[in-house]
Formats: sequence, C-alpha cells, structure tokens
Amino acid sequence: MAKALFGGGCFWCLEAAFRRIRGVQEVTSGYAGCQEPNPTYERVCTGETGCAEAVLIEYDPQTISYQELLTLFFALHDPTQLNRQGADIGTQYRSVIFPLNPQQEQIAKAFIESLQPHFNGQIVTTIEEPGPFYPAEAYHQNYYERHPDQPYCQLVIAPKLAKLATNFQEYLR
Repeated sequence: MAKALFGGGCFWCLEAAFRRIRGVQEVTSGYAGCQEPNPTYERVCTGETGCAEAVLIEYDPQTISYQELLTLFFALHDPTQLNRQGADIGTQYRSVIFPLNPQQEQIAKAFIESLQPHFNGQIVTTIEEPGPFYPAEAYHQNYYERHPDQPYCQLVIAPKLAKLATNFQEYLR
C-alpha cells in the first residue's frame, strides 16, 4: 500500500469522494502542515495552528497511480482559490499537496506545471512538508456517509460526488 496526503478545503468533501475510488483502501480526515502539535478542530478553525484540513489516502498503486489521484484531487476543488474553498475561508482550507517522498514531490510539481495552462486563474496550490499527520476527531471521520441529509453535505459534498460520478466513472468502485 502507498499513501497520499492532500488538503483541498473541507476534509469532509475530499474524504467522501476518495472513499468511492477504486484502489483506495482507506481515507482519514485530519490535519497536516501544523505548527502546533496535537491540534483540535476548534484550534484549527482559528487559523492559528498552521494546519490544513487534509485527507490521508491509503491506496493500491497497482490499481491507481499517484498521478491519477492528483487528477481527481484537482477536479474536486478549485486550486485557484487562495486559502478558501467556496464559503470555507482560512488557511486551514488552503489547496495543498503534502508529498510523502521525493518521487511524489517531483510528480506533483510537474503535474501542477502541466495543468496551469488549462486554468484561467493562477493555480495557488502549494507543495509543503507534511510534518506529522494528526487524525481528526472521530465525529469527522466518514462524515458524509453518516450525515448525508445534513445541509452542508447536500449543498457542497453531494454536487462534488455527482461531478465525480459523471466525469470520472472509470475511477469509481
């Protein structure tokens, strides 16, 4: 198994989407890029911890590649929005890739460079050292599956899942 670590807005969105991808074994919502150890959701929401809401993805590289995960990551959020995704505003919602080895870093840099001409705005996704990954509190894990009727899930997550189903069927389980 291999691992990938991305932040692209609220972790509930990315977690719900990546859980549906063939070859993905586990997705954990949490915090990465932190300047403060053992952060809580309440502290992360202040924007003072340096943390980004992120997802740690465990996947089978024989089934899906890191580059394919990047393709999905960039399709699931707007990488041209600085420190926000929609109404979620703050550095904790930044678009960020945390490479877990030099090969992932090289692939991510080349991917962003190749993707930039396809966007009207500047891609602001950063590539950062992950530091420790801190799993989020239990009530954040598998949030969409447990609360599909919650307004945020209906208004924000469900459309992303519909986009995934429409445009990326070949990746779905």
